[in-house]
Amino acid sequence: MSVLVLVETDDKGASEVSRETLTFARRLGEDVQALVVGDGPAGLVDQLGTYGVRSVLHADGDAFTSYAAAAWAAAVVAASADATVVMAAGTPRGNEVLAHVACRLGVTMAANVVEVDRSSGSLVVSRQVLGGAAMEEMRLEDAVAVLSVAGHACDPQPAEATTSPAVMPIEVEVADSDLRARVVRTEPGEPDESGSLKSAKVVVGAGRGAGSADGFKDLLELADLLDGALGVSRVVTSLGWRPHHEQVGQTGSRVSPDLYLACGISGAIQHWAGMSSSKTIVAINNDPDAPMVTKAHYAVIGDLHEVVPAVVEELRRRRPA
Repeated sequence: MSVLVLVETDDKGASEVSRETLTFARRLGEDVQALVVGDGPAGLVDQLGTYGVRSVLHADGDAFTSYAAAAWAAAVVAASADATVVMAAGTPRGNEVLAHVACRLGVTMAANVVEVDRSSGSLVVSRQVLGGAAMEEMRLEDAVAVLSVAGHACDPQPAEATTSPAVMPIEVEVADSDLRARVVRTEPGEPDESGSLKSAKVVVGAGRGAGSADGFKDLLELADLLDGALGVSRVVTSLGWRPHHEQVGQTGSRVSPDLYLACGISGAIQHWAGMSSSKTIVAINNDPDAPMVTKAHYAVIGDLHEVVPAVVEELRRRRPA
């Protein structure tokens, strides 16, 4: 099975979600190709080789100096002549481009896939819907399967054997209409300070139950004792209690820690979408019927302002002098 992966890049090479997608792609076959559109950072080809990529297809030219979804889709279609599966990370850009690709190929697209099963002979995927609150199974029976991979569906893991990918330029016919909607200007935004949250192995989540902007002292100490990071729900940032870069959810950061401690968080679908891939979820809430409590692996029913200080005190007691 030949798999083509559209790779998104940043100044360090392939983005984390694209490296996750390459890892996911190796589950489907050994022949993994990568498509890079426009300029790529130095060392990108070697990095792709560590993820088992056999060849790197490169679309370059004036049409690709800035992002245009339809133009990128034209590049994907041109690169997919021998592919049986076309995939990208389930980012806004990845989903937009693949939607165009599916329309051009006249096939079905599955977005935000987390698992693939080929045991029945055809490709059956499980994907997140309703912001991650539910899972849907889809059977992809077209000649080319088009799918995006949900963020944190797997950890980015280099291949057992490094390859030396050949770089092959491809010719892409880009129509004027493909450039009608494109990026014409970019402006620097606020610095992204969410890096430590996204990479944390332990996240202490806090919601409206914190009570006020002054209600985070024990939560911050708990995060520090666990070598973790604080993550908050949207209502917390909307009320101005904590900065936006700490927000977890559909409009914030998506995290996948080993442990997520949800303290005073009801568990709205939008928040669940940002942390549902956590390996272990512990809820601390005074409402036993809160969605977060019913979905968590473990739950403590009680006031976080009583439970968290007790946990902090016990952790302090157990720390070596």
